[in-house]
Amino acid sequence: MEAYVTHFEKEGIGYLEFGNPAGNSLPSKLLYDLEARLDILANSETVKVIVIQSAGQRAFCGGASLSEMKALKNLKEATHFFMGFAKLLNRIRLLDKFVIGRVQGKVVGGGVGLVAACDYAIALETASIKLSELSIGIGPYVIEPAVSRKIGTTAFSQLSLEAHQWKSAQWAAQKGLFAEVCTTLEALDQNVNAMATRLARYPQKANLNLRKLHWKDTEHWENTLPHNAEITAKLALEQATQDILKKL
Repeated sequence: MEAYVTHFEKEGIGYLEFGNPAGNSLPSKLLYDLEARLDILANSETVKVIVIQSAGQRAFCGGASLSEMKALKNLKEATHFFMGFAKLLNRIRLLDKFVIGRVQGKVVGGGVGLVAACDYAIALETASIKLSELSIGIGPYVIEPAVSRKIGTTAFSQLSLEAHQWKSAQWAAQKGLFAEVCTTLEALDQNVNAMATRLARYPQKANLNLRKLHWKDTEHWENTLPHNAEITAKLALEQATQDILKKL
C-alpha cells in the first residue's frame, strides 16, 4: 500500500480516509491532501456530516512522519511541515458540518490532535493514545489548543509529560477524547454509521448553529496554531532533536 488520501460519499455522509504503510503517520503531502479533500466535502451540498477514518486495523494515526522530520533542512521546510497540522485543524474548526472520528487503532502525537478536533470520536477498545513529542525533543504545541479544549489542561499536562506511556482507550474516554468505546470492529462501524446517519437527518441549520456554539472562543486559533507551528519547527531543527530522530 502506498500512502494515500481519498474521499467518497454515501447517503449524505462524506468519508475522508487516509492511509500510510508507516503506521498511518502523516507526512506533509498527506496533511495538505487531507485539507484539500476536506474542503471538497465541506463544499458539497449533498454531504451533511463527515467521517474521518484511516486504513487498516492496527493504528488510526502515527502522528507526524518521523522520516520527514529527519529530512528537514531549514526553518522554511520545517514550518511548512508543521503548518500542515495547523491548517488542517483550522479547516476542521471552520466547518459547518459535524465531524465524526472512527478510531480503530492506536493514536500518537498529531493524530491525537486530529481526533480531538472531531466533534464526536468513537473508538475501538484497543485504541490507546500517546503524546510522544517531548521524548523526541519537541512538544505538542500545534495540537495543544485542540487537545486541551477536549480533555482539559490537567489531562493534557499529564498526557504530554508522560510522553513514554500509552493511555488506554478507557482513559481517553474518561477524559472526554472518545465519546464511545466499542469492543469489536463490527460495533465500531455500526455505531459510527448510526451516529452519522442520525446527524445527517437533523436540519442543517440546527447542526450549523450548534456546531458554532461548540466551537465558540476558538477564533484565536487562526494565529495561535501557525505561531505554535513555528515554535515546533525551530525545536525540530535543534541538534539534540535530530540526534534523537536519527536513532529511531
